[in-house]
Amino acid sequence: LDGTDTQKEIAARAFWDLAVNQVNTIAIVKAGAIEPLVKLLDGTDRQKENAAGALMNLSVNPENRVAVVNAGAIAPLVKLLDGTDRQKENAAGALMNLAANPDNQKAIIEAGAIDPLVTLLKEGENTQKRYAAGVLKNLANNNPDNQKAFEEIKSLVTLMKGTDRQKDIAARALRNFKWIQSI
Repeated sequence: LDGTDTQKEIAARAFWDLAVNQVNTIAIVKAGAIEPLVKLLDGTDRQKENAAGALMNLSVNPENRVAVVNAGAIAPLVKLLDGTDRQKENAAGALMNLAANPDNQKAIIEAGAIDPLVTLLKEGENTQKRYAAGVLKNLANNNPDNQKAFEEIKSLVTLMKGTDRQKDIAARALRNFKWIQSI
C-alpha cells in the first residue's frame, strides 16, 4: 500500500480492468493483491470505488470468493452500500458474486447487508437495483435459514415495475423465498 492516494487509485483501477479477464484474476490473486484491495475499501472515495470494482470482478471466479472473504472484504463492502453511487454499485456487485458461495452467506447477513440492499432496491439506480436483487437472490437460493432473515422481501415486488432484467432477478429472488405465501 505504498504510494500516493492517486497512485493507489490508479493501481486499484488497473486491477479492476485486468480482472475482467478470468486468466488475469488468477494471476492477480497469486500476486497477493486481494488484501491490499480490501484495505483500499477504507481509503479515498476513488480508492473505495476502484477497489470494490476490482473485488467485484475478481469474485466472479468461484475460487477467489473464499480468498476475498478471508481477506475481510464483507464488512467494508457492506459499508459501501451507503457510499457514493459507484461505490454502491460495485459493492453490491461484489456482494452478489460473494453470496453465490453458500459459505459466505451468513457473514454477509451478519454484516448488516439486508437493510442497505433493500434501500437500494427501493431507491437505487438500475444497476444498483439489479445487483441488490442478485445478492438477495443468491442469499435466498436453497437456504431456508437465510430466507427467514428477509422480512422486507416485499421490496422485491417494487422491482416488478422496473426493467426487464430487474424483473427477471426479482422474480428469481421471490421464487427462492418459497416460504412467503402472501405478497
